[in-house]
Amino acid sequence: MTVPIPLENDVEVGETIPPMTAHAVSVSLPTWRANVGYEEGEEWVLSKMKTGYPRFFIHKAIEQFAAAVAEQYGRPGERAILFPSHAVAARCQEFFARQAPELDLDRVRILDLVPVAEGARSKELAIISPRVSAVLFPEDKFKIAKTFWQHSGDGVSSRRAEYCHSLFSKGALVDESTLNDTARFCKGPRRYQKKTSIDLGSSTNKPNGTAEVQDPTQFVEERFGRNLDLSLTANAKLAVRRRIAGSLTADVGLTEALSLEKDADRMRDVAGFSEDDIYLYPCGMSSIFNAHRNLMATKGPLKSIVYGFPYIDTLKIVEKFGPGCLFYGLGSSEELDDLEKRLENGEQFLALFTEFPGNPLLRSPDLERIRHLADKYDFYVVVDETIGNFLNVNVLPYGDVVVSSLTKVFSGDSNVMGGSLILNPKGRSYEKLKHTWEQDYEDNHWAEDSIFLERNSRDFVSRIERINDNAEAICDVLRAHPRVKQVNYPKHSPTRPFYDKCRTPNGGYGGLLSATFFSKRDAVAFFDNLDTVKGPSLGTNFTLSSPYVILAHYGELDWCASWGVEADLVRFSVGLEETSKLVQIFKRALEAIPR
Repeated sequence: MTVPIPLENDVEVGETIPPMTAHAVSVSLPTWRANVGYEEGEEWVLSKMKTGYPRFFIHKAIEQFAAAVAEQYGRPGERAILFPSHAVAARCQEFFARQAPELDLDRVRILDLVPVAEGARSKELAIISPRVSAVLFPEDKFKIAKTFWQHSGDGVSSRRAEYCHSLFSKGALVDESTLNDTARFCKGPRRYQKKTSIDLGSSTNKPNGTAEVQDPTQFVEERFGRNLDLSLTANAKLAVRRRIAGSLTADVGLTEALSLEKDADRMRDVAGFSEDDIYLYPCGMSSIFNAHRNLMATKGPLKSIVYGFPYIDTLKIVEKFGPGCLFYGLGSSEELDDLEKRLENGEQFLALFTEFPGNPLLRSPDLERIRHLADKYDFYVVVDETIGNFLNVNVLPYGDVVVSSLTKVFSGDSNVMGGSLILNPKGRSYEKLKHTWEQDYEDNHWAEDSIFLERNSRDFVSRIERINDNAEAICDVLRAHPRVKQVNYPKHSPTRPFYDKCRTPNGGYGGLLSATFFSKRDAVAFFDNLDTVKGPSLGTNFTLSSPYVILAHYGELDWCASWGVEADLVRFSVGLEETSKLVQIFKRALEAIPR
């Protein structure tokens, strides 16, 4: 019998990752059994869950606020789910109408909660525009609400919920319909502004939170340089957009970051591109959801194409929120041949959605061929660059829209959500798309989240270089071991030529890789003895591992296998640890595989 190795990074089931982090975006599932238990709904796992990945697990702060709203404004047997604006809540209401047409219209209602001006805090409220739109619905229909929450990514963040719940409990966040025009503080979320000449100074110094007594989490965040001056919200968002544009690559403070000219040299080599073509969203999936929605607004409800095995919700979005999907799960040249034949025969499509590279097989699509087909047959190309990231690859010339999850390596700290969407100014339909986004876009990224995201991303460039090196080292260890069946990594993928075609001059192959084993027993032994933190998400500053397919596709394992994605695959998001230490951690786990 194999004796388990004591693990330095063993974090209790259900603990936040990082531990004791109030707004963590990952949760510890440290053993194979714990991951299966979570998917099976076993009490020994669920009862310990302090948090979960935010789109799949509604944060307890959000649940508490939603319960308070339902108690005050709901009818018996009703529940509430919270969104950052009326427009988002209305989309949830429309989804209810499609999924449960038998419900009377007044059974799914929208309640808009807005702040009332209150003296000294008025200036702060004007800056951050705290408001929430609740959808009230019969509690037995919660699954419908949760489905919209998960797929759209447009629910409120936990920080917004905490802040607004505090206002609500003091009577400072009220039903908008009860106010007259003079009492009403703000009518909606602030629209995206092209203007970037923002005051670089700080006009106020408000602490995070609203209680007189600081809670421990707030104290820790502020004690270590995290004092949230909410007057800097707009500046923080601008700095984030400049980093995404590639014009801000130095690890500098906020004032220095904004002193740079916006058209300074960029890492994204597309003429005419600037931060004005970048839009922030609450999370990466929100970027994809709203891309699909807005693209349909320009061309009508046409089917989309999903090319390559995607992250689960991308496929669900185009299937559930549009007329359907043509799915090419292998991401092969033969599938592009089939698509070309369909196009030649007159089939029309809205857009092709693809990841560069894909998750979890790390295969890279032939973007050059896809762009050629899109230009010839008039469909959009949407590229998710989350895993590659723009420091390693430049995919913008091939996409009409480029999306990314800023929650991942851009932040690194695993304590804030965010997403970005970029319009390619050289795209054939740029003017049409730009007009659509300018008319539709709401900036729903919460103020405190934006400030954390800006601070976390300051050392983005240096972190990527180290992560690239560490991932290659781990890849070499796994590839050299006889008990490992296959290692998936862009450098060693049969699709490497497509990756290299987009690779930047100093770019590497990213921090994500996965491996399969010759038996489930081997996979479980390796995973359970791997001394890294284990849970959902990726792009963290620390190495994070998971039995990805079990966690993301537990109810459809046979379907995954039909696309070459094995149930026992283990995925690794490699972090910033010392390389030699990481190598030893992986070698020890491989040695624990039974002979």
